[in-house]
Amino acid sequence: MTETTKKLYDINQSVFAVAPMLDWTDRHCRAYHRMLSDKSLLYTEMVTTGALIHGDKERHLRFSKQEQPVACQLGGSDPKLLAECAKMVEDWGYDEVNLNVGCPSDRVQSGKFGACLMLEPKLVAECIAAMKDVVSIPVTTKCRIGVDDQDPEEALNALADNVIAAGTDALWVHARKAWLKGLSPKENRDVPPLDYELVYRLKERLPNVFIGVNGGVATLEETATHLEKLDGVMMGRAAYQNPMLLAEIDRVVYGQDKIALTPVEAMAAYRAYIEDELTAGTRLASITRHILGTYQGVPGARHFRRIMTVEANKAGAGIEVLEEALAAVSHHQSVMLAAREQQEGALT
Repeated sequence: MTETTKKLYDINQSVFAVAPMLDWTDRHCRAYHRMLSDKSLLYTEMVTTGALIHGDKERHLRFSKQEQPVACQLGGSDPKLLAECAKMVEDWGYDEVNLNVGCPSDRVQSGKFGACLMLEPKLVAECIAAMKDVVSIPVTTKCRIGVDDQDPEEALNALADNVIAAGTDALWVHARKAWLKGLSPKENRDVPPLDYELVYRLKERLPNVFIGVNGGVATLEETATHLEKLDGVMMGRAAYQNPMLLAEIDRVVYGQDKIALTPVEAMAAYRAYIEDELTAGTRLASITRHILGTYQGVPGARHFRRIMTVEANKAGAGIEVLEEALAAVSHHQSVMLAAREQQEGALT
């Protein structure tokens, strides 16, 4: 456990986290996000107990110390297996292990974990307690406010009370129900209405417990509003699709006297990582698919995305593709600046 993590869930200090997202928050994504923010808590994609026990542990658990603080999210419902995997997570050097009680996919439901565990709060508590017994790093819970026809207030309170009694170090709440019947995983991210007030009430009832919110948070302003009432904010798709938001987090959330990186500076910082990974045999697209939103809202962003999407996927693609994309952005901006100056000159 790092010194940072020892202090992580002090309720006197706000926490900003990038949510665990399947197929997105892999080690290349986390490396890029860490370059943008020194302080944000980063999460792995969810990894199941079966994948760790029977699969390629290195592929699932490999990470760089530069990513820290970083948490590993587990999916499972067997206390003994979760304890075994939590110990693996700690041994690999992660700063936290988190239990997924929120994913609504069919695969997760068939394996009796994820959001369907909202129906079994006592089992979730047994899982948390089993993990707490074998590790010294924080063990945290990420849940929904209920599933299907559950009463959200009753479901969330039941889950919270059980995992807190079991020793969870923090509770991250995705402030939407999950509909296990009738909605796809994608629809479950948007269709069920958000209920932030329910999470606020939970915090009021449990003032000494770390409570963080997830779901629908898209701006720094929304982040600051939530942190007036809660201990943490977890941002998902907005942080991934517009990663330059993260460049402001150390200042906005953590009060650091730090000037945010520009997109140009971010690309310069990430370039060395890309080159190292290419040398190690990693495909360019696997590394750079996480940077496509870097120029969001900036003239030339479309050109950047097109080149990186098309060219990076070609066999043998190397760092020259990034150079071409950056040159296209720079050229587009130069053309626009020249056109603006010409217009201004015509008006004088």
